[in-house]
This record gives sequence, structure tokens and C-alpha cells, in this order.
Amino acid sequence: MAQFVVYKNSNKATRDNFPFLLDIQSNLLDGLKTTVVIPLMPRKIATTQAITRLNPEFKIKKDKYILLTQNIAGIDRRILGEEIVKLADQRAEIIAALDFLVSGI
Repeated sequence: MAQFVVYKNSNKATRDNFPFLLDIQSNLLDGLKTTVVIPLMPRKIATTQAITRLNPEFKIKKDKYILLTQNIAGIDRRILGEEIVKLADQRAEIIAALDFLVSGI
């Protein structure tokens, strides 16, 4: 597992609203059974105005998705679906969103 990889959401109950999960956990913790993820919601179904710094937008498979940083969660690694794309080149935006969530700055 690699940090900042987007996976398909394998949970049938939530995948319509959150088709992808971004794994943000450090590679140093790959031995753990769990990982920390942030769901991504399609921009076209987002009903509220996103807070740009908290909810950066990413293009995945030709569509735009919003990172719902405030919905961060720990999950069992076994429920991650297929790997979709790596967002390591967007690291600064992801870390800034996490920093804003935790510190407000």
C-alpha cells in the first residue's frame, strides 16, 4: 500500500456518494491491519459549498471529486477496492487540508 493512492470504495452502501477512498497513512505503517482514508465525493453531487482548503478538488478519470477531509476514517485494509490512481503529486494540497482540519490554519 502506498500513501496518497486512491482506491475504489468496495462498500456498496456508501460507494454511490463516495466512489473513491484516498489512503493517507504513512508507508511506514504498512504492517498495520488498518489504514486511514478520506472519501472522495463527485463534484456534481456535492450539495454544499466546499471549503477550498479543507476540501480540495481532484480530477480522477475525467471527472472532478472533492476530498471530504472532515470525514476521515480508519478502516481495515482488506476492504479497499482496486487501485485507481496515485495523488502523490498533490501531496501539498492533501497535507494542507489535514493541517486545516486539525489546526484551523
